[in-house]
Amino acid sequence: NNINDVWNFINNQLHGLIKPMQIKEEFTELLKVYVNKQPKIILEIGTARGGTLFSFCKLAPEDATLISIDLPKGKFGGGYPDWKIPLFQAFKKENQQLYLLREDSHNTETLNKVRDILNGRNIDFLFIDADHTYEGVKKDFEMYSPLVKDGGIIAFHDIVKHPPELGCNVDKFWNEIKKEFQFQE
Repeated sequence: NNINDVWNFINNQLHGLIKPMQIKEEFTELLKVYVNKQPKIILEIGTARGGTLFSFCKLAPEDATLISIDLPKGKFGGGYPDWKIPLFQAFKKENQQLYLLREDSHNTETLNKVRDILNGRNIDFLFIDADHTYEGVKKDFEMYSPLVKDGGIIAFHDIVKHPPELGCNVDKFWNEIKKEFQFQE
């Protein structure tokens, strides 16, 4: 339940099986905000190897609801195999609920599944780390940000400029919207 313990576990145990694709200093700063906020409803778009999902489960309240959306064979590292489902389910605490949606976050049916899970509740913490194209991150934001409660947190991964050949344009979308919101970089 400690940020440093969680970081050390996901980076030094299980031979990288659930290692996150984040930079330690950036991710641990986000986790400080996360822990301070104590979110009860969490949506992660882009699960990949599960390092962030593990962190969110272990640092969330005992009765939190966590939803993970990940596209099988996703271009940006997503698409965990079927055999990881029981592993990811083991991340949750005894009284937490964890929903693993292995689907396209841009699909309206996926959005409707998330709404059904929420059952009228709003998201406290939304982490967008899936399709890193301009169109992809914009679509995730436009579809799921209306489900975030007033005062909730929306976090993006990869808001810094990347070499063009990587196809990561989260920074372009971030620079368009950041003037409209209170934020921390």
